[in-house]
Amino acid sequence: MTTSTIAAAAIMATALSAHAAPPAVHHQSLQVQGVNVFYREAGPADAPTVLLLHGFGASSYMFRNLIPQLAHKYHVVAPDLPGFGQTSVLPGTAFDYTFDNLAKVIDAFAVAKSIDRYALYVFDYGAPVGWRLAVNNPHKITAIVSQNGNGYEEGLSAGWADMRRAWAEPTAANREALRRFNTLDMTRWQYTEGVRDTTLIAPETWQLAHAAIERIGVEVQMDLLLDYGQNIRQYAKLHEFFRRQQPPLLAIWGQNDPFFVPGGAEAFKRDNPKAQVRFLDTGHFAIETHGAEIGAAMLEFLDGAAVR
Repeated sequence: MTTSTIAAAAIMATALSAHAAPPAVHHQSLQVQGVNVFYREAGPADAPTVLLLHGFGASSYMFRNLIPQLAHKYHVVAPDLPGFGQTSVLPGTAFDYTFDNLAKVIDAFAVAKSIDRYALYVFDYGAPVGWRLAVNNPHKITAIVSQNGNGYEEGLSAGWADMRRAWAEPTAANREALRRFNTLDMTRWQYTEGVRDTTLIAPETWQLAHAAIERIGVEVQMDLLLDYGQNIRQYAKLHEFFRRQQPPLLAIWGQNDPFFVPGGAEAFKRDNPKAQVRFLDTGHFAIETHGAEIGAAMLEFLDGAAVR
């Protein structure tokens, strides 16, 4: 083997090794609007950005495996929403836990990070936050991935009955009936219901989520459950956004979700005929059992959408 051949082989081996190594994930915080927003970030700063928005009973920790999958090619940013994970409201700051305010904080966070265009990944509560970002800033949205992130009435299961009752009659008794959704057992159930092999669910997922509820305060979660009805009232604006903008959209859905049923995924195609819909044989937290599949589908989708 010649010297030049050896050198070429060494360069190729180094390149392959570098590509195989998982990208470094940075854990940082940024203060905006009286909120200290914790976020995870990875990937080339000059690459197209993907903004990951988690949901109820979770935090950016749910993206711990997805971020490295995407970050070889994309700039990936995953903040903790106010009321979740490591994000905290600064002492002395009055903050109302509504979805309008969550969206305002994340919008201000994106501006502070100089993120002018981005693809959205939305899940659960991250969906109504992301929908507000899209409706208010349609020029910033390059593509949307919805993993059990609902935007249609037909996506809401009968499991929302207690919430609907509280939205219609926000009495103290109806509010109190929602407290059970924040118990340790209910948090665990949301991770495991509809999952064929529950041994795939790491216990740290629901344990960390519940610890955050205990640390930040259950009343925060009660406020958001009561405010969720406002999201449904804004669906018409979202549907108009889809009809007008026709963004590339992938709905990849755990079909056994007890709260957001498959009809919610199929409904995207009504207002956005270009929407792609895929179902996975799992539950609400599909990323916990089918993370590699979701990551691969996202890369294929984002590449095909030529996200810039």
